Amino acid sequence: MYDPKGNGKEKTVHDVRFVEVEPPSHLRGIVHRFLELKTAGPLPKDYRFHALPDACTYIVFNQLDPKISGVTKLRTTSEEFNLGKVFHFINIRFLPGVWQGDPEQIGHGALATPYSGTLPLIDINRRLGQGAFLDQQAILSDLVDMLILRKLVAANPVVEKIFQHLDDIQTVADMAEVSNLSTRQLQRRLKQTTGFAPHDFLKVLRLQQALNGDDTWSYADQSHFIHSFRNATGYTPGRYSRKFDV
Repeated sequence: MYDPKGNGKEKTVHDVRFVEVEPPSHLRGIVHRFLELKTAGPLPKDYRFHALPDACTYIVFNQLDPKISGVTKLRTTSEEFNLGKVFHFINIRFLPGVWQGDPEQIGHGALATPYSGTLPLIDINRRLGQGAFLDQQAILSDLVDMLILRKLVAANPVVEKIFQHLDDIQTVADMAEVSNLSTRQLQRRLKQTTGFAPHDFLKVLRLQQALNGDDTWSYADQSHFIHSFRNATGYTPGRYSRKFDV
């Protein structure tokens, strides 16, 4: 199964708390993790969050300002966001391809922009601020259940088939074959449900497998892996592992 590593936490920053919690069993084909990222106290300098490439959609809640919430997703290359010296975010990381809502609802970043959509995210953000993170799972689960009922999220059978056969996939043609689709159909389905072209989707899957310890999964050779990793993250694998906790 796809097990994305959404961020790299700098090893030298000890006062930043990053917690991942698995969702209830009935949501595990929809949600990958519930997440919390917060400071234990003011940091001596601004913290730059290194967001790794993944194919997931997120709902982001800024606990320091309830108006700042939103639906967002990352890209095929890593990015750094300046979170400042004090921050507190709660996120839902959805599995790739499960977001069924209007693509225009998906922004980018969602770290400082007030939410103006139709989902009750501002009200939920206020409710989340009334308890500890581990006590907030019911609120997050209820939100996902509501999104399922409104058909805004749903399991994606095409993406699920790809995940089930990751070890057998080397090319886009392999992805189409395990999905029982033509390459043109796969192109249309993935672009519609993940926002990625098949080639870019495969690049993200390869990188995430590498971050999980399979350094050369689906790469022609080690130099190809190093080149691809550096293009996606801006770091060589060795320099990345020395700098970040992944």
